[in-house]
Amino acid sequence: MLIFPFTFLTKRLPYCRGNFIPHTYCDHMSVAKVSCGKVKVNAIYGLLAALLIGGFDIFCISMSYTMILRAVVSLSSADARQKAFSTCTSHICAIVITYVPALFTIFTHRFGEKIIPPHVHIIIANLYLMLPPTLNPIVYGVKTRQIREGVIKLLFKEKDILAVK
Repeated sequence: MLIFPFTFLTKRLPYCRGNFIPHTYCDHMSVAKVSCGKVKVNAIYGLLAALLIGGFDIFCISMSYTMILRAVVSLSSADARQKAFSTCTSHICAIVITYVPALFTIFTHRFGEKIIPPHVHIIIANLYLMLPPTLNPIVYGVKTRQIREGVIKLLFKEKDILAVK
């Protein structure tokens, strides 16, 4: 429901410049900035929507992890606690990989135009789209013993080949 008004907010703006968006994907603020009108309402609404959605996500994740940690600490087996903490660590890594580039993109659209060069913003925005799906299999796969051993074997095998040359 918070996303729906973006269409009307961008539609109300006058567009008198070209239609070039300096990104590899189309997002609300990129389209709004192409206009020759004032985008302050768009920026404020976009920021509020991002903070509400992100804040709700963080609240739910925090509540969930609080309950998980309570349950994990009450486990009698040290091995079970270690496995549970290992799983939680992977989840937290996946969350950080997702949220950090997203928040960077959201905030630089509104506050960092003069501080952060456009090419850096575009690179981070692309990472926001590519990093989570690329790194999630690695984050969760490293926990699997067979995958971890295969990666270690591959890395050490390549070092042996380089040492021979």
